[in-house]
Amino acid sequence: MNLPERQHPTPRLNPAPRSNQAQKLEAITGRYDPVLATIAIAIAGIGVVMVGSSSIAVAEGQGLGPFYFLIRHVVFLLGGVALATALMRTELKWLDQRSHLMLILCFLLLLSVFIPGVGRTINGAKRWLNLGFSNFQAVEAVKPMLIVWLSSYLVRYREEIQRDWWPILKPVGIALMLVALLLAQPDFGSASLILAVTGGMLLLGGASLIRLLGPLVIGLPAFAAVAMSQAYRMRRLTSFLDPWADPFKDGFQLTQALIAVGRGEWFGVGLGGSVQKLFYLPEAHTDFILAVIAEELGFAGILVVVLLYAGFTVRCMQLGLRAAALGRHFAANCAFGVSLWISLQALVSIGVNLGLLPTKGLTLPLVSSGGSSVLMSAAAVGLMLRVSYEVDRAQRQVARARADAMPVDVMPTPQQPPRVEAPISARERAGLRARIEPRIGEIA
Repeated sequence: MNLPERQHPTPRLNPAPRSNQAQKLEAITGRYDPVLATIAIAIAGIGVVMVGSSSIAVAEGQGLGPFYFLIRHVVFLLGGVALATALMRTELKWLDQRSHLMLILCFLLLLSVFIPGVGRTINGAKRWLNLGFSNFQAVEAVKPMLIVWLSSYLVRYREEIQRDWWPILKPVGIALMLVALLLAQPDFGSASLILAVTGGMLLLGGASLIRLLGPLVIGLPAFAAVAMSQAYRMRRLTSFLDPWADPFKDGFQLTQALIAVGRGEWFGVGLGGSVQKLFYLPEAHTDFILAVIAEELGFAGILVVVLLYAGFTVRCMQLGLRAAALGRHFAANCAFGVSLWISLQALVSIGVNLGLLPTKGLTLPLVSSGGSSVLMSAAAVGLMLRVSYEVDRAQRQVARARADAMPVDVMPTPQQPPRVEAPISARERAGLRARIEPRIGEIA
């Protein structure tokens, strides 16, 4: 006797119309990453405190009042917060559609520093634009805009970049043209940073490391030749290797920074107690602010700063991976690019202050005093918060779409928990299997 097979009712799908479902999905909002925002606020807070501590003597020496640089830093930081807020409310799709305009603006900004009356020369370098009320370093605006354009390019040519090396040449060529303009200013530190960020984004965007080795092998000797072509760059290199050989001339900056770091020991001499900032350490509130942090807060202070930048980098990378998993490749590339930019610039600045790298003139993001650097670093934070918002929104939309597509019979209700059938054992499956009864005269 054949046993009847267990009948499984066909689940009824949610009959919600597609138009209603689309409206429900569009109504879902995201959430800004609170961890990323907290880390950025902590870094900026350290910057405000340390700019106030390190710039008093410099401001009084220039007859500007003791809190001139602190007030200036706070004003630009507030401007950066406004710019970050605007980016937090801007759809990434809008930035993607205007990436070509941003690339054109990058070249216009770097070319405008050579226009008389527009560009301004400070310490022999043509890096600043004269805005009337303040100076603006053009390359600081170039960094985020180049990242946006590269992110869009890597999305449009993602498959070609993964299987061929010709599409790699265009972003490399763009980066080299920007580097040529930067070296003409000259700005060797920013040029190196742009090349590093471009190579890192190409690698994370799917380009093979073997294909990147070609431009790297060709470009590194040429870049090294450019670095050694100027006498002042060679003096920086030789003074970095042995700053104590000429501690009162070429090695003066680095030796004073190392003295500040050594005085701080484990927990520092106390906030405001730095001696090196009193006309001994040049650029104490800008390029060498970490040396003042080391002197006043010690190894513990440096460790906190390093951990905050590491946390910011890890969080941005995690956002990039989440965005890539959701298919939001433009958002992922933006996250990877900003992570490379902030982490590499912070790494170089820390290395210079500790005597591990030659002097490059790069500021510590969100910490060092400066108008354009603070503005653009805050804008990078706003861009990352926008990425976190759209990633969280996409995840909520995916979860809602899956819930709408779930069979009604298995959806839980407040009165009835979800129905879960007990698993069928091997013996029961054998009993339910249709039997073949042997008949006389036939082969079973």
